[in-house]
Amino acid sequence: MAAKTRRSEASSSSSGGGRGVTVVVDWGRRLGSCGYCSSPSRTSVSHGLWAHSITVDDYQDLLDRGWRRSGCFLYKPKMEKTCCPSYTIRLKAIDFVPSREQLRLSRRMQRFLDGTLEMKDSGEVREDPNRSKSTCNCICHDGSGLGRNEPVAGKNEKNGVEHITKHLSDQVDNVVHTCIEHGEFPSTLQLPKAVVKRVSQSKRKLLVEGAEELVYSSNIAFQIAATISRAQLTEKDAKQVTENGALSAKIIAEKLANSLHQLAQSNGLTIRACNGHINFYSTATEASSAEGAQVVSGCEESATGCKRKGCCRRMTSKHPQDKKRRLEIHLNRSSFDLKEFELYRRYQMKVHNDAPDHVTEFSYRRFLVDTPLVPVSPSGDGRVPPCGYGSFHQQYVIDGQLVAVGVVDILPRCLSSKYLFWDPDFAFLSLGKYSALQEIGWVKENQIHCPTLQYYYLGYYIHSCSKMRYKAAYCPSELLCPLRYKWVPFDTAKPLLDRKPYVVLSDFALLENEGRLQPWSSEVAAAHSENDDEGLNDIPLDDDEEMMESEFESSDDELEAEASGQPSVTEGGDVCNILIGLKGAHVRYKDLQRAIGPNDRRYLESQLRRYKRVVGSELSERIVYSLG
Repeated sequence: MAAKTRRSEASSSSSGGGRGVTVVVDWGRRLGSCGYCSSPSRTSVSHGLWAHSITVDDYQDLLDRGWRRSGCFLYKPKMEKTCCPSYTIRLKAIDFVPSREQLRLSRRMQRFLDGTLEMKDSGEVREDPNRSKSTCNCICHDGSGLGRNEPVAGKNEKNGVEHITKHLSDQVDNVVHTCIEHGEFPSTLQLPKAVVKRVSQSKRKLLVEGAEELVYSSNIAFQIAATISRAQLTEKDAKQVTENGALSAKIIAEKLANSLHQLAQSNGLTIRACNGHINFYSTATEASSAEGAQVVSGCEESATGCKRKGCCRRMTSKHPQDKKRRLEIHLNRSSFDLKEFELYRRYQMKVHNDAPDHVTEFSYRRFLVDTPLVPVSPSGDGRVPPCGYGSFHQQYVIDGQLVAVGVVDILPRCLSSKYLFWDPDFAFLSLGKYSALQEIGWVKENQIHCPTLQYYYLGYYIHSCSKMRYKAAYCPSELLCPLRYKWVPFDTAKPLLDRKPYVVLSDFALLENEGRLQPWSSEVAAAHSENDDEGLNDIPLDDDEEMMESEFESSDDELEAEASGQPSVTEGGDVCNILIGLKGAHVRYKDLQRAIGPNDRRYLESQLRRYKRVVGSELSERIVYSLG
């Protein structure tokens, strides 16, 4: 018997801005067409719940059991039956290591903002022909160690920005080794190498009333702190840490910044520690003059540290200030915005070839605006980030034009990326991938305000879908085991997924027993391509999809337990403590069951047991399962 897929009018006892209460209705099985493999039949099978309201804590716990939301509809793939098994994927932001492609993508965006990358009307791009081809052989680059007598103007960024940042990174590494020799850092650990990066113009902050500007930064202190905290230290090292105090990222950054004082003087830079980051500043006059030149980054950065500032500026002044572009990123609470809807409509029709009559305001609101999450306001006690918790739209605006919108949920332990849509004219900027880098950076920055906020969730990873494989490029990532809800490193899970689309990831011991595993399907492997769809994440619920009442069949957990010969890890069984909502009242099922007839009770209890298995025992006692 089918249950109608609509939101219940059940009342919620949540208070605006408070922690609230989670109320769900219409439990069942969702059956519909697949948005990933485009199967003509209804092969996508998942558990489903309509949520009237849900607290951020409860939704965080549901994410960690494989659930996602599409508007107010919560769903979890029925892994052994659905056509495209979907695994929750996440990344610990502080451990993120960008690939060369991701670094090139960031530099491409910076060149576009600097005005050295132009966009034609057709959407194609070209390098600005007015770029200076002059070279700079000034003597100050010979003595500073930043130029090594090489001409830098007009060359690519390896001869400029990367040359400077490599020099600064090497100096930071030297100071780290000195700290190890002096016993300030544990001596038995292999600490990560420092990476100093240029700070993009859109993120630079003027300090001391405009006297200085941030141009380079390194997060090596966070990486060292994380390495020490994860390592199993020897007694001697533990004693060192105790004697020197807790080695937090902030303390480590201050140690390194103090030791780098001499480097700062020799290169005309000021170095300071700021909330765990090591920041390199130049005077605002020098920085603005160099940026005003508007040439390839290599010469801009050389001019920043150059002792004969007029030399570099004089040879690279062909780009006027009006060539530069300004990128602004705004984070707003989820609400309907006409400009956002118009951009979404254009994106869906041009990128996904949706018919105009399918991209309606109603479907957009239901998919990306409506949210059951109870918003939480900033508390100021270090447990909530400055923006608060809840559902947000992150707008990317270039020179006043809305070019992309990222729909995200900000939760106690993560930022969960839901969907990204962008202006097709700006496809050359790879805004989907760029926004992911920005969201990872946001998590890092806000971890200072909220220490529990550590992870970036990228939605579902589908190994059999080439459009979704790009998510594994954000390293090091983890996949959620669909049976035991343990996180497994992607590198461990990949050989298992190469063999077949649905596996119990926590059984990675199979790799050791069976050796190298072959791809599960040569046809599927051959079909994989590099043409990923970076904006594709969650799939909207189609109007013709149905949610069926759960059938009397074995669950994922039971099937896997039988196949492996292990005890069942299901969480059904006793349903007495499930929280039931009935006519505005919230009661435990044990207090209600005597009022229900035998036949109705048998049916309801079978439903409640299946509900308890997929949401978990703890959540079933917190979430209100509404009966009307």
